[in-house]
Amino acid sequence: MIGVFAPAKINLYLHVVGRRADGYHLLDSLVAFADIGDFVTAAPAESLTLAIGGPEAGAIAGLGEDNLVMRAARLFAAEAAANRPGGVPFGAALYLDKRLPAAAGIGGGSSDAAATLRVLDRLWHRPVDPAALAALALKLGADTPACLAARPVWVGGIGERIEEAAALPPAGIVLANPRRSLPTAEVFAARRGAFAGIGRFDPMPRDAAALAAVLADRGNDLTDAALSLLPEIAAVLERLAQLPGALLARMSGSGATCFALFDDREAALAAGALLAHSEPQWWSAAGALMTAPPPVETAARRVEG
Repeated sequence: MIGVFAPAKINLYLHVVGRRADGYHLLDSLVAFADIGDFVTAAPAESLTLAIGGPEAGAIAGLGEDNLVMRAARLFAAEAAANRPGGVPFGAALYLDKRLPAAAGIGGGSSDAAATLRVLDRLWHRPVDPAALAALALKLGADTPACLAARPVWVGGIGERIEEAAALPPAGIVLANPRRSLPTAEVFAARRGAFAGIGRFDPMPRDAAALAAVLADRGNDLTDAALSLLPEIAAVLERLAQLPGALLARMSGSGATCFALFDDREAALAAGALLAHSEPQWWSAAGALMTAPPPVETAARRVEG
């Protein structure tokens, strides 16, 4: 059995810079990943199957074949079979350890789909080339190409334009969600106002405090729209900003998950423990920003907990 971590996707800033004729919004964003997330494992099997566990499994239990893990697996199996006509059908027993909340603006489903592509690519001995794999990722959603990269990237277009970003400085992070889902399409539909400019910067700051200062001059252009649909987000942002050592508090993606940056993991873990104690009804987690993609590795199935 092999497995791969599916990290939470964090939009350190998110600018809406335009809109295409087909209605899709054009974005500019610095995307990073946290060492907080789900885990996908795969073992050889005659057909494609999926089992789901973990503390957040209930939110997606009813999706069935519409689960992004199964959609990714079916799409990849079809592409692989097309490259090996007449061969044995591609199968795998997949298991998703679900720990990120659903529809939370941190790319949980997209990261799960990307992790599925990566783990099946290894299990099935790389039956498609990297360009085809990236094309499959885009078919699974605008966030999935960045999640397939799983490293700091600049994102443009509707999410399909990925450029590697310079290494981020070490930084701790606390994530919090008020246990309310917020569909991305509804947030974009509620967005009003002028389009923003490109926010990219160079060089990359050397420490977390300098990174937070640069990000403070940018923003998340979906925040007002998300607040209009879910006012509780304001309380999450305020609570995160008040945590000891918080350098910056901001909504990630289309919400409702928000994050706060800290000097390091230790500061984030301490702040995260305070938040979990004071707001037990929220989903929250603490860790650090990742600097490299998680490896695909031999793994035992994780146990729900």
